[in-house]
Amino acid sequence: MSFSILTIIIIITVLVSYLAFNDRALMDRFLYIPYDCKHNKNYVRMITHLFIHADYSHLIFNMFSLYFLGESLLNYGLEPEYGVFNGQVHFFVLYFFGGLFATLIPYMRNQDNPNYRSLGASGAVSAVIFAAIIWHPTMELSLLFIPIPIKAYIFSPLYLLYEFYADKKGQSGIAHDAHIGGAIFGVLYVLIINIDKGKEFIDAIF
Repeated sequence: MSFSILTIIIIITVLVSYLAFNDRALMDRFLYIPYDCKHNKNYVRMITHLFIHADYSHLIFNMFSLYFLGESLLNYGLEPEYGVFNGQVHFFVLYFFGGLFATLIPYMRNQDNPNYRSLGASGAVSAVIFAAIIWHPTMELSLLFIPIPIKAYIFSPLYLLYEFYADKKGQSGIAHDAHIGGAIFGVLYVLIINIDKGKEFIDAIF
């Protein structure tokens, strides 16, 4: 793993998550609680929750997904296109603003619900994954529940359909709406900085 903003994000997230596993007070301070954001102006929670996770499996899954798709996006997308420094800046903006954008739907839904809690980097990771998919639509992705690699442009609509279905069904304990929000941001961000990637994605499909 090259020393980059991606490396720094992963190291800090692993360390903070580990500390939070052993410190309930820290976990509580970092949780995303829309009610607290609205009524106590504690908006920092919209970012701090990205650094904590529910358990080791949650942490490992997010960081492995972030590493493999983030490396692809950085090494074969952002850095070759914009240079090392600007590529790193784009990745930073994509990740953290993607994570922030992913909190908006849960915020609108739960700003007056004092019982809602969420945590984890899934929304930000979703932004990175979908940015990588738009950038490299023909790359192959392997998933635990699908034994053969599938093209990214096939994976993306299937993933979103599942997330919409799971969100509508509810009661899963997973913030599917945050995943959707992150995915939307990842797509929009790439289209804003490089509209040609949207055209290439469409060409890959047809």
